[in-house]
Amino acid sequence: VQLQASGGGLVQAGSSLRLSCAASGRTFSSYTMGWFRQAPGKEREFVAAISWSGSSTYYTDSVKGRFTISRDNAKNTVFLQMNSLKPEDTAVYTCAAKVGPISTMSGYNYWGQGTQVTVSS
Repeated sequence: VQLQASGGGLVQAGSSLRLSCAASGRTFSSYTMGWFRQAPGKEREFVAAISWSGSSTYYTDSVKGRFTISRDNAKNTVFLQMNSLKPEDTAVYTCAAKVGPISTMSGYNYWGQGTQVTVSS
């Protein structure tokens, strides 16, 4: 699976962005998809995940109620809708894929390149 993330940008606090991650391959619907982010000087952290069917989602506490992960298996794409953005959301956001449960943050073995999200105060 090859992954291509897009949709990042520079926005003001309180704004919204929608990230997309396009996947190649006919087995996209078999994978759990996740979003991760890495801020300068910090370790990569898990943001959200969605099950292969889209019926289950999982979020890190800091984005609950503000971010929504979704997927369109017909278009081999996963989305991350980010609302009420805060300066602390500034990071490079990366999508990833795995075969496994959404509740574990490990096991992702396919990674896309990142897209920069910068939130100004």
